[in-house]
Amino acid sequence: MVKIAKITVQQKNKSRFNIFIEKGSKAEYAFSVDEDILIQFHLRKGQELDEPTLKLLHRKDEQHKFYNLAIQFLSYRMRSRKEIIDYLVKKEIDPEQLPLVVERLVNEGLIDDREFATAFVRTRINTTTKGPLLLKQELKEKGVSAEIADEALSIFSFDKQLEYARKWIAKKLKVDSKKSFRHQQQQILQTLMQKGFPQSVIVEATKDIHDGKDNDDEWNAVVHQGEKLLWKYNKKASGKELKLKIKAALFRKGFDLDAIERFLDEYVTEQDAF
Repeated sequence: MVKIAKITVQQKNKSRFNIFIEKGSKAEYAFSVDEDILIQFHLRKGQELDEPTLKLLHRKDEQHKFYNLAIQFLSYRMRSRKEIIDYLVKKEIDPEQLPLVVERLVNEGLIDDREFATAFVRTRINTTTKGPLLLKQELKEKGVSAEIADEALSIFSFDKQLEYARKWIAKKLKVDSKKSFRHQQQQILQTLMQKGFPQSVIVEATKDIHDGKDNDDEWNAVVHQGEKLLWKYNKKASGKELKLKIKAALFRKGFDLDAIERFLDEYVTEQDAF
Protein backbone atom coordinates (compact mmCIF):
# COMPACT_ATOMS: atom_id res chain seq x y z
CA MET A 1 0.00 0.00 0.00
CA VAL A 2 1.29 3.46 -0.95
CA LYS A 3 -0.05 6.93 -0.26
CA ILE A 4 -0.21 9.78 -2.76
CA ALA A 5 1.99 12.62 -1.53
CA LYS A 6 1.15 15.14 -4.27
CA ILE A 7 -0.17 15.50 -7.81
CA THR A 8 1.30 17.95 -10.32
CA VAL A 9 0.39 18.84 -13.88
CA GLN A 10 3.02 18.24 -16.54
CA GLN A 11 4.44 21.42 -18.04
CA LYS A 12 4.60 20.12 -21.63
CA ASN A 13 1.26 18.30 -21.54
CA LYS A 14 -1.43 19.95 -19.44
CA SER A 15 -3.72 16.94 -19.80
CA ARG A 16 -1.32 14.61 -17.97
CA PHE A 17 -0.52 14.55 -14.26
CA ASN A 18 2.47 13.29 -12.31
CA ILE A 19 1.66 11.18 -9.27
CA PHE A 20 4.12 11.30 -6.33
CA ILE A 21 3.99 8.87 -3.40
CA GLU A 22 5.26 9.24 0.15
CA LYS A 23 8.73 7.84 0.67
CA GLY A 24 9.67 8.49 4.27
CA SER A 25 9.58 12.25 4.69
CA LYS A 26 9.93 12.88 0.95
CA ALA A 27 7.65 12.73 -2.11
CA GLU A 28 8.91 10.42 -4.84
CA TYR A 29 7.65 10.34 -8.44
CA ALA A 30 5.76 7.10 -9.12
CA PHE A 31 3.88 7.37 -12.44
CA SER A 32 1.77 9.69 -14.58
CA VAL A 33 -1.82 9.45 -15.78
CA ASP A 34 -4.09 11.21 -18.22
CA GLU A 35 -6.65 13.68 -16.91
CA ASP A 36 -9.52 11.30 -17.69
CA ILE A 37 -7.94 8.58 -15.53
CA LEU A 38 -7.30 11.08 -12.75
CA ILE A 39 -10.99 12.00 -12.70
CA GLN A 40 -12.28 8.43 -13.18
CA PHE A 41 -10.36 7.13 -10.12
CA HIS A 42 -10.79 10.34 -8.08
CA LEU A 43 -7.05 10.46 -7.47
CA ARG A 44 -6.08 12.98 -4.75
CA LYS A 45 -3.41 13.80 -2.20
CA GLY A 46 -3.47 11.45 0.79
CA GLN A 47 -5.25 8.63 -1.08
CA GLU A 48 -3.92 5.13 -0.43
CA LEU A 49 -3.41 2.78 -3.38
CA ASP A 50 -2.91 -0.96 -3.18
CA GLU A 51 -1.02 -3.08 -5.73
CA PRO A 52 -4.10 -4.21 -7.75
CA THR A 53 -5.23 -0.59 -8.05
CA LEU A 54 -1.79 0.50 -9.22
CA LYS A 55 -1.81 -2.19 -11.92
CA LEU A 56 -5.32 -1.20 -12.97
CA LEU A 57 -4.29 2.46 -13.22
CA HIS A 58 -1.39 1.47 -15.43
CA ARG A 59 -3.60 -0.62 -17.75
CA LYS A 60 -6.24 2.09 -18.01
CA ASP A 61 -3.65 4.75 -18.73
CA GLU A 62 -2.07 2.57 -21.44
CA GLN A 63 -5.49 2.12 -23.03
CA HIS A 64 -6.06 5.84 -22.97
CA LYS A 65 -2.63 6.51 -24.44
CA PHE A 66 -3.31 4.32 -27.47
CA TYR A 67 -6.87 5.59 -27.74
CA ASN A 68 -5.48 9.12 -28.06
CA LEU A 69 -2.98 7.93 -30.66
CA ALA A 70 -5.85 6.45 -32.67
CA ILE A 71 -7.82 9.70 -32.37
CA GLN A 72 -4.83 11.64 -33.67
CA PHE A 73 -4.45 9.16 -36.54
CA LEU A 74 -8.13 9.62 -37.40
CA SER A 75 -7.85 13.40 -37.33
CA TYR A 76 -6.19 13.45 -40.77
CA ARG A 77 -8.87 11.37 -42.54
CA MET A 78 -11.27 8.49 -42.00
CA ARG A 79 -9.68 5.08 -41.52
CA SER A 80 -10.81 1.50 -41.89
CA ARG A 81 -10.78 -0.87 -38.93
CA LYS A 82 -7.74 -2.66 -40.39
CA GLU A 83 -5.84 0.61 -40.84
CA ILE A 84 -6.40 1.51 -37.18
CA ILE A 85 -5.34 -1.96 -35.98
CA ASP A 86 -2.21 -1.94 -38.17
CA TYR A 87 -1.30 1.54 -36.87
CA LEU A 88 -1.69 0.59 -33.20
CA VAL A 89 0.30 -2.61 -33.68
CA LYS A 90 3.04 -0.53 -35.28
CA LYS A 91 2.98 1.68 -32.21
CA GLU A 92 3.57 -1.48 -30.13
CA ILE A 93 0.26 -1.66 -28.32
CA ASP A 94 -0.13 -4.53 -25.86
CA PRO A 95 -2.08 -7.31 -27.68
CA GLU A 96 -4.44 -7.49 -24.69
CA GLN A 97 -5.19 -3.78 -24.94
CA LEU A 98 -5.81 -3.74 -28.69
CA PRO A 99 -9.38 -5.17 -28.76
CA LEU A 100 -10.39 -2.90 -25.87
CA VAL A 101 -9.20 0.25 -27.65
CA VAL A 102 -10.77 -0.83 -30.96
CA GLU A 103 -14.06 -1.68 -29.26
CA ARG A 104 -14.20 1.77 -27.68
CA LEU A 105 -13.55 3.45 -31.03
CA VAL A 106 -16.29 1.35 -32.65
CA ASN A 107 -18.79 2.08 -29.86
CA GLU A 108 -18.10 5.80 -30.20
CA GLY A 109 -18.68 5.64 -33.96
CA LEU A 110 -15.09 6.56 -34.76
CA ILE A 111 -14.52 3.32 -36.68
CA ASP A 112 -17.18 2.36 -39.20
CA ASP A 113 -16.11 0.47 -42.32
CA ARG A 114 -19.39 1.25 -44.12
CA GLU A 115 -19.00 5.00 -43.68
CA PHE A 116 -15.30 4.73 -44.49
CA ALA A 117 -15.93 2.76 -47.70
CA THR A 118 -18.60 5.19 -48.92
CA ALA A 119 -16.39 8.22 -48.25
CA PHE A 120 -13.42 6.47 -49.87
CA VAL A 121 -15.35 5.69 -53.06
CA ARG A 122 -16.82 9.18 -53.27
CA THR A 123 -13.38 10.77 -52.89
CA ARG A 124 -11.82 8.48 -55.50
CA ILE A 125 -14.62 9.23 -57.97
CA ASN A 126 -13.99 12.97 -57.58
CA THR A 127 -10.20 12.89 -57.60
CA THR A 128 -9.12 9.98 -59.85
CA THR A 129 -10.04 8.25 -63.10
CA LYS A 130 -10.06 4.78 -61.52
CA GLY A 131 -12.85 2.33 -62.26
CA PRO A 132 -14.89 0.33 -59.73
CA LEU A 133 -12.85 -2.87 -59.99
CA LEU A 134 -9.68 -1.05 -58.96
CA LEU A 135 -11.52 0.79 -56.17
CA LYS A 136 -12.84 -2.52 -54.85
CA GLN A 137 -9.30 -3.91 -54.81
CA GLU A 138 -8.10 -0.87 -52.85
CA LEU A 139 -10.90 -1.32 -50.31
CA LYS A 140 -9.99 -4.99 -49.97
CA GLU A 141 -6.39 -4.02 -49.21
CA LYS A 142 -7.71 -1.73 -46.47
CA GLY A 143 -9.54 -4.64 -44.89
CA VAL A 144 -13.06 -3.76 -46.05
CA SER A 145 -15.25 -6.80 -46.73
CA ALA A 146 -16.48 -7.52 -50.27
CA GLU A 147 -20.08 -7.01 -49.16
CA ILE A 148 -19.42 -3.55 -47.73
CA ALA A 149 -17.26 -2.63 -50.73
CA ASP A 150 -20.08 -3.55 -53.12
CA GLU A 151 -22.53 -1.45 -51.11
CA ALA A 152 -20.21 1.56 -51.27
CA LEU A 153 -19.55 1.11 -54.99
CA SER A 154 -23.29 1.28 -55.72
CA ILE A 155 -22.89 5.09 -55.82
CA PHE A 156 -20.55 4.63 -58.80
CA SER A 157 -23.39 3.83 -61.23
CA PHE A 158 -22.99 2.45 -64.74
CA ASP A 159 -23.95 5.83 -66.26
CA LYS A 160 -21.39 7.66 -64.13
CA GLN A 161 -18.69 5.15 -65.03
CA LEU A 162 -19.58 5.58 -68.70
CA GLU A 163 -19.41 9.36 -68.39
CA TYR A 164 -15.96 9.23 -66.78
CA ALA A 165 -14.64 6.72 -69.32
CA ARG A 166 -15.84 8.80 -72.28
CA LYS A 167 -14.31 11.99 -70.88
CA TRP A 168 -11.00 10.23 -70.36
CA ILE A 169 -11.10 8.78 -73.90
CA ALA A 170 -11.71 12.20 -75.43
CA LYS A 171 -8.79 13.65 -73.49
CA LYS A 172 -6.54 10.74 -74.38
CA LEU A 173 -7.30 11.00 -78.12
CA LYS A 174 -6.41 14.68 -78.04
CA VAL A 175 -3.14 14.14 -76.18
CA ASP A 176 -2.05 11.20 -78.38
CA SER A 177 -2.97 12.77 -81.72
CA LYS A 178 0.55 12.13 -83.05
CA LYS A 179 0.01 8.37 -82.76
CA SER A 180 -1.90 6.16 -85.19
CA PHE A 181 -5.61 5.85 -84.50
CA ARG A 182 -5.27 2.07 -84.25
CA HIS A 183 -2.50 2.45 -81.70
CA GLN A 184 -4.62 4.91 -79.73
CA GLN A 185 -7.54 2.46 -79.71
CA GLN A 186 -5.35 -0.36 -78.42
CA GLN A 187 -3.91 1.82 -75.68
CA ILE A 188 -7.35 3.08 -74.67
CA LEU A 189 -8.74 -0.45 -74.31
CA GLN A 190 -5.71 -1.61 -72.37
CA THR A 191 -5.65 1.40 -70.06
CA LEU A 192 -9.38 1.28 -69.30
CA MET A 193 -8.94 -2.34 -68.22
CA GLN A 194 -5.94 -1.39 -66.09
CA LYS A 195 -7.97 1.40 -64.51
CA GLY A 196 -10.52 -1.14 -63.38
CA PHE A 197 -13.52 -0.47 -65.59
CA PRO A 198 -15.74 -3.51 -66.29
CA GLN A 199 -16.01 -4.92 -69.81
CA SER A 200 -19.60 -3.68 -70.19
CA VAL A 201 -18.52 -0.07 -69.64
CA ILE A 202 -15.47 -0.38 -71.91
CA VAL A 203 -17.56 -1.79 -74.78
CA GLU A 204 -20.16 0.96 -74.49
CA ALA A 205 -17.60 3.75 -74.09
CA THR A 206 -15.55 2.68 -77.11
CA LYS A 207 -18.22 1.49 -79.54
CA ASP A 208 -18.40 4.86 -81.31
CA ILE A 209 -14.74 5.73 -80.98
CA HIS A 210 -14.04 5.12 -84.70
CA ASP A 211 -16.54 7.86 -85.55
CA GLY A 212 -14.08 10.31 -84.01
CA LYS A 213 -11.31 9.36 -86.39
CA ASP A 214 -10.06 12.35 -88.35
CA ASN A 215 -8.32 11.47 -91.62
CA ASP A 216 -6.32 14.70 -91.60
CA ASP A 217 -5.11 13.99 -88.05
CA GLU A 218 -4.20 10.46 -89.07
CA TRP A 219 -2.18 11.70 -92.05
CA ASN A 220 -0.43 14.30 -89.90
CA ALA A 221 0.45 11.52 -87.46
CA VAL A 222 1.89 9.39 -90.27
CA VAL A 223 4.03 12.30 -91.42
CA HIS A 224 5.14 13.09 -87.84
CA GLN A 225 6.18 9.51 -87.09
CA GLY A 226 7.55 8.91 -90.61
CA GLU A 227 9.84 11.92 -90.56
CA LYS A 228 11.26 10.81 -87.22
CA LEU A 229 11.95 7.38 -88.67
CA LEU A 230 13.47 8.84 -91.83
CA TRP A 231 15.88 10.89 -89.74
CA LYS A 232 16.67 7.80 -87.67
CA TYR A 233 17.34 5.39 -90.53
CA ASN A 234 18.64 7.44 -93.49
CA LYS A 235 22.24 7.35 -92.20
CA LYS A 236 22.13 3.60 -91.65
CA ALA A 237 20.25 2.43 -94.74
CA SER A 238 19.33 3.47 -98.24
CA GLY A 239 17.32 2.34 -101.21
CA LYS A 240 14.81 -0.45 -100.70
CA GLU A 241 16.26 -1.24 -97.29
CA LEU A 242 15.47 2.26 -96.05
CA LYS A 243 11.91 2.09 -97.35
CA LEU A 244 11.37 -1.34 -95.84
CA LYS A 245 12.64 -0.23 -92.44
CA ILE A 246 10.36 2.80 -92.41
CA LYS A 247 7.42 0.81 -93.76
CA ALA A 248 7.82 -1.91 -91.10
CA ALA A 249 8.21 0.60 -88.29
CA LEU A 250 5.13 2.59 -89.32
CA PHE A 251 3.12 -0.62 -89.66
CA ARG A 252 4.11 -1.64 -86.12
CA LYS A 253 2.86 1.74 -84.96
CA GLY A 254 -0.57 0.89 -86.34
CA PHE A 255 -0.77 2.92 -89.55
CA ASP A 256 -2.62 1.65 -92.65
CA LEU A 257 -0.53 0.44 -95.56
CA ASP A 258 -2.13 2.97 -97.94
CA ALA A 259 -1.07 5.86 -95.69
CA ILE A 260 2.41 4.38 -95.31
CA GLU A 261 2.84 4.03 -99.09
CA ARG A 262 1.69 7.59 -99.58
CA PHE A 263 4.25 8.84 -97.06
CA LEU A 264 7.04 6.88 -98.75
CA ASP A 265 6.05 8.26 -102.16
CA GLU A 266 5.84 11.86 -100.97
CA TYR A 267 8.60 12.09 -98.37
CA VAL A 268 11.27 9.54 -99.21
CA THR A 269 13.04 11.09 -102.17
CA GLU A 270 15.09 9.32 -104.82
CA GLN A 271 18.19 10.69 -103.12
CA ASP A 272 17.12 9.12 -99.80
CA ALA A 273 16.16 5.85 -101.37
CA PHE A 274 19.28 5.24 -103.47
